[in-house]
This record gives sequence, C-alpha cells and structure tokens, in this order.
Amino acid sequence: MDSYKDTQPHHVVIIGGGFGGLYAAKALGRAPVQVTVIDKRNFHLFQPLLYQVATGGLSPGDIASPLRAVLSRYKNTRVLIAEVIDLKSDERKVILRDGELSYDSLIVATGVSHHYFGHEEWAQRAPGLKTVEDATEIRRRIFLAFEAAERETDPEKRQAWLTFIIVGGGPTGVELAGALAELAHNTLKNDFRSIDPAEAKILLLEGLERVLPPYPPELSAKAEQSLVQLEVTVQTKTLVTDIQDGCITFRRGEGQPEQLRAHTILWAAGMKASALGQILADRTGVALDRAGRVMVEPDLTLAGHPNIFVIGDLANYSHQGDKPLPGVAQVAMQQGKYVADLIQHRLQGKTLAPFHYRDPGSLAVIGRNAAVADLGSLKFGGFLAWLMWVFIHIFYLIEFDNRVLVLFQWAWNYITRKRGARLITGPDPFPLVESR
Repeated sequence: MDSYKDTQPHHVVIIGGGFGGLYAAKALGRAPVQVTVIDKRNFHLFQPLLYQVATGGLSPGDIASPLRAVLSRYKNTRVLIAEVIDLKSDERKVILRDGELSYDSLIVATGVSHHYFGHEEWAQRAPGLKTVEDATEIRRRIFLAFEAAERETDPEKRQAWLTFIIVGGGPTGVELAGALAELAHNTLKNDFRSIDPAEAKILLLEGLERVLPPYPPELSAKAEQSLVQLEVTVQTKTLVTDIQDGCITFRRGEGQPEQLRAHTILWAAGMKASALGQILADRTGVALDRAGRVMVEPDLTLAGHPNIFVIGDLANYSHQGDKPLPGVAQVAMQQGKYVADLIQHRLQGKTLAPFHYRDPGSLAVIGRNAAVADLGSLKFGGFLAWLMWVFIHIFYLIEFDNRVLVLFQWAWNYITRKRGARLITGPDPFPLVESR
C-alpha cells in the first residue's frame, strides 16, 4: 500500500461533483495526495433548491457553483470535465469517453436519476427534477400553461391548461405543489386579464397512504393540512397507470381508472441509480438493490475491492438500522468526509471504525411559513420549522455569494410575494394554443 514517503502521491479519483464527491474532495484538499474530480458538468448543483428554480423563485446561477472555483484553493486537486463510461478494476483505471485515467483509490458518487417504473416513454410528458435543465424545462411548461390559458376561450380547454399534476408525495412533490399553489394564488394574481390564476387546479398524487412517507405520521398530517390550506388537492393511495399528451390516467385504491386532462404533469415519484452502478456490478461483481444502488461494505467499499468506494445516493448502506440510509444530502456529505478520512488513515497504516451516520433530522417545506421538522425526539411544524429550513439551506449553499444572493432574493420574495425568475426559455417560446 502507498505511504506518505512514496515519491508519487496517492492518486484519488472522484467521479461526481455532487454533495458526496465535493465534500470528499474538500476533505482531501490539504492531504498529501493527488485528487482528480471528474464530472460531466462544470458546476456543483444545490439540488434541494431546484424546485425554486422550477417555479421561478430563484435563477439557476443562484444555486450552482463552478467546481473549479470551489476547489481552486486546493493545489493538490484538479477538475476534469469528462464522462466515465467504463472501469477496469484490475488495472485501476477509469475509462473516459475520450481517454482513461489511473487511480489508487476511487470514489464513485454519481447519484441517481428519474425512475418511471418501466414507462420511460412518460419522461417527455412528465419531466422529473434532478438537473438545471429539468428545472428550466418545468419552469417553461408552468408559465407557458398560464400563457396558453390566457389565450384560450374554450372553458374545458382552458381548465386543462390550468390543471397541474404532481406525481409523488415525497419532499420534492410536496415542495413543488406548495410552490405552485403560492405562485397561482399570490405571485400571478394581478398579471393576467382573461384568466384568474387562482382558478388553477393543483393535484398531488401519492401511491402510499400519506404524503411524506419517510416522516412520522403526525408530520405527514401537518404537511397535508398545510397543502389543503393552499388549496392543493391531495390524493393518496393513487397510482398512475398511463400518461399521454394532455391526459393522465390513474386509479384510486381498488377503484376504476380515471382520466383527467392536464397539460402540465410533473414527476416526483421515484429514483433509480445512475448507469455507473451497473458498470460497477459488471466489472467487480458487486450486488445491486432493486433500484440499482450499489450494496456497500460498512466502510463504504465494495466487497473484494477495498480501494473502490461508493457514496451518496448511489450507495445502499444497510449496516445501520433496519433499512438503508436515505438518499439525502447529509448522508452524502458525511460519507464524503468519512471516505476522505479513511483514505488518509490507511496511508498512515491506521484503521478507522465503520461509517456511522449522525442524523441531524429532516426538514420539508410546504410553503410560506409552513414546513415540518423531524429532529428525532422533537417533531414540529409551522413557522419555526420553516425558519429553520430557510437558514439551514442558506448555510449549506457552497459559496458565500450564493448565500447572499439567495438570502436577499428570499427576503424580497417574502415581502413582495413576487418571484423574479419567471423566464420562459427553450423551445416552443409561444403558448401552445390549439388552432381553431
């Protein structure tokens, strides 16, 4: 094994510049190792606030930080904008689309993508929310829907434009539904002449018995109550069976299928592991779970491959409690720091205890002054939970200027109830009104 006395520094390759990869890189920034961070994008994205970009509350640049700028202070670290397409574990090499790179230790933190449960054709009709492009596409569809409704004279067709359906009642779905309701009832209320945006119908469909399934039942009930106060229609025990252009089919419980016309359908129902999980399974023999996540050892390595680590959403860590750790940012951050610490301990000939997640609690926001907080023995909702959510999210933004921009933008939005990033960009820049 390499030691600090080696002439060639131990080379740590990190695939993915999300929370796990970035926190690992920063934790190794002062260590006597060489670090290479590989990502297809040149920026770190603060995904928990993507829904605010999707609903016009923030601009993409407010929640994104260039990787080179974030890591520029660490002289042992370089950033490569590239795509990893394969792995040679026996040769300790990652294969790029345009080359290859050797490593001594490999950290894989490529996260997850949308999961349509075998209906990939739904992706174009019901976009999910994982990337900047997803957020701006959803923003385009939302605001185009109001524009199209403004021009539509047929009441039924107008209502189809003013119907917004979110599939999935987890944190992302709840946040999207609440933000959409506030947009319709407050932000846009004086902006149109032919329609009243408050007539928008917002439906949140959840397959399980309650929204926010990972949270305690009492907090799920508080969240649903807050959504109802925002005039969001919450339908639980509801499964989507088909999505077509302008129409969704679903079934409530054991009932008959129902159809509803809606031009804006948003997906927040499931996630699947990135393609690199399958590559790791093919090249190392590691087991995957049903979602394609990699089954990792207690120290986040792969069985039989102690120099390969998988962290964040891509990892299934089932060594603490009776279920895998949740796919949240805090897990990825702590795992990134742990792996960086473990690599340094190994190089010094030392050992480190298995990874143990310290749960700081969970927060989910519903809307203005409304959120729920699960802090273990302390569970509450309302304004205090909302205020805590605001400051925690600002604290964890990567760069100082992002924190200042978001704090100022939120303060202004709170006072004026306006959202200043309501841009319609991308294809189809005009309302899609059917010809008559």
